[in-house]
Amino acid sequence: MQNAADLVVPAIAVQPSRRHGARPSRPSHWLLIISAILLSVLFIGVPMLVIFTYAFREGIAVYFSQIAQPATLHAVWLTVLTAIVVVPINMVFGICVAWLVTRFRFPGRRLLITFVEIPFSVSPIVAGVTYLFLYGSQGLLGPLLDSYDIKIMFTVPAIILVSLFVTSPFVARELIPLMQAQGSEDEEAAITLGATGLQTFFYITLPNIRWALLYGAVLCNARVMGEFGAVSVVSGAIRGQTNTLPLQIELLFNDYNVTGAFAASSTLALIAVVTLVLKYLLERKQTS
Repeated sequence: MQNAADLVVPAIAVQPSRRHGARPSRPSHWLLIISAILLSVLFIGVPMLVIFTYAFREGIAVYFSQIAQPATLHAVWLTVLTAIVVVPINMVFGICVAWLVTRFRFPGRRLLITFVEIPFSVSPIVAGVTYLFLYGSQGLLGPLLDSYDIKIMFTVPAIILVSLFVTSPFVARELIPLMQAQGSEDEEAAITLGATGLQTFFYITLPNIRWALLYGAVLCNARVMGEFGAVSVVSGAIRGQTNTLPLQIELLFNDYNVTGAFAASSTLALIAVVTLVLKYLLERKQTS
């Protein structure tokens, strides 16, 4: 019969080799790092460099004069306005859906989660065409809307509606896994101690999900400002009226105003960079 020392020695002898086998060798480690850096520079750094090079190639004065064009300023304003309206609505929608599917059990719960994620699987062009067939003058609800002299397609409300559809899953998808992992024990304890539903939400639930909520809002904001396909269908791309910034960039490029197109693109790129920085900071904060 073996004693305890005889059993411990083989285990100790095997442990270093197993740990060594799980750790990647130094050459492969550096190869992965260099590959990631090169691919990032190639697919992200080079396009960004091209955008700003073409935007400033005629000088700073020309660059700002292109940005200050009324149509471009209107496009920037409309893009920001759409984000200001869409992001808070999607935050409220995401909180309500996440609360419903993580705190209650009911028939069709899984179906509701799948339904919320439909915009991820539907092409933005298809979403725009669907809204056109639904609210357009020849669409399903078109005659009814015309009878009340209501026009939705090719207006700002159409841009907001289709942007809401395209970006609706972002906040909910960030909150649902987190709230499932956290459980409902804290809320139940608060209610047991006499807290109301609103008090439980604002003092217990919201502090626990605040970073995931902000993270989802940042992603939603980025998608709203960069959305092209669905908006191009429902907006009509009317210059100075229903042109968002991505649509304005296309129009300037089609007008052979390359400097103006890249100047507008640089504005959108700067917004994207700010969004990525906020995303990185929120990820670090959430991890810590």
